[in-house]
Amino acid sequence: MTTEESFTFKRSHFFLALLPITFVLGLAAGYVFWGLQPFGAASTPEPVVVEADTVDEQVAQVDNQPDEGDTGQQEFRRYDVSEDDDPVLGSEDAAITLIEFSDFECPYCTRWHTEVFDRIREDYPDQVRFVYRDFPLESIHPNAVPAAEAANCANEQDMFWEFSEKLFIGELGLSSEAYLEYASQLDLDLEEFEKCIEEGRYSQEVEDDYQYGSQLGVQSTPTFFLNGIPLIGAQPYEVFKDVIERELAGELP
Repeated sequence: MTTEESFTFKRSHFFLALLPITFVLGLAAGYVFWGLQPFGAASTPEPVVVEADTVDEQVAQVDNQPDEGDTGQQEFRRYDVSEDDDPVLGSEDAAITLIEFSDFECPYCTRWHTEVFDRIREDYPDQVRFVYRDFPLESIHPNAVPAAEAANCANEQDMFWEFSEKLFIGELGLSSEAYLEYASQLDLDLEEFEKCIEEGRYSQEVEDDYQYGSQLGVQSTPTFFLNGIPLIGAQPYEVFKDVIERELAGELP
């Protein structure tokens, strides 16, 4: 299994709880929540590396790790996650805000955006608003930071979501030439767009997003906060649908 295919969890930042849900096909499955320490909390245990093919296996492996003082109790937690001034899609009056920490070179992020994102938009047009925050995993994705900066430049011209779609689809790959071509396809002001990239106008913004996510305990992409409820990974549509429905119905604490 490759580095990208494994999830790394810091035990002092993360723990998982499996909540039962029923999929439309009648299959029982679960989704992953994690608990985080408050900002600035110490982190002494060694990271737990979880390599598993299913959510059930991931939960079992993490739960089997010894943790001093662990009472065996799982807890449900929400987190106050800032939207900053990052790109937003959806109504300000939406009942649910879904904040995503993501990476344009991450294959799992691409999978989520191609398989899940549009379905949520179609099924919950007024109930869910999206916020995109950058979390480029630069050590394994060398194009992630430049792509994030280019997307922020496109956002200056109110075309972030259209530009990000092109980045995730990656028809031309991720490169300086590709960013200019995507911008051209979207009829952006190319001179201003290119100037924005060359100046590194959003390099600090991308870095700040990454540092903020790291403080929260985010270590892998994509990572989501649905009204403060954390969900890890490119979970299928049915998982998000179940959480959304429960949240709208007021069934979650």
